[in-house]
Amino acid sequence: MKKLASLLGLLLLTSFSIHAQDISDHALGLRLGDSDGFGAEISYQKRVGQFNRLEIDLGWRDSRQYDAFKLAGIYQWVDVIDGGFNWYYGFGGGLGNVDFEPVLGTGGTFTPDGGLFVFAAGNVGVEYDFDIPLLISLDIRPELGLIGYDDFSDSFDFDIALGLRYQF
Repeated sequence: MKKLASLLGLLLLTSFSIHAQDISDHALGLRLGDSDGFGAEISYQKRVGQFNRLEIDLGWRDSRQYDAFKLAGIYQWVDVIDGGFNWYYGFGGGLGNVDFEPVLGTGGTFTPDGGLFVFAAGNVGVEYDFDIPLLISLDIRPELGLIGYDDFSDSFDFDIALGLRYQF
């Protein structure tokens, strides 16, 4: 009877480990959003543990008013909801730089101040892991400017984005 119970327990534990979520080693794609996320970001995820990963995003914008880039790094914990659905949360931060184009004003042409900025960020989202190597996600990343350029260091922004990543 003890052998049967042990065998049944081992079988049960094996079935749980088979159905546990599996974070891919690497995922590369786009994170499409707005706010101060600069619209589109190249996004890379690297697994660092069984339930943890690191996400690195590079966003940039080249417009008539300014040129800017932003680099963000987020450490995430991933938990299973059901089937291929997961939810994740994390924290991190990043830095960026903004350079403004000259502006014609009443006193002539002047260039607004820009420069380097540093921010802290949180991250909460949901994702679906398809049977093919595609991961789609929707997340919110509240960002708090810490130091640097005033519009970014004195602000609190919500960066909401849709992510599409190829897993390998």
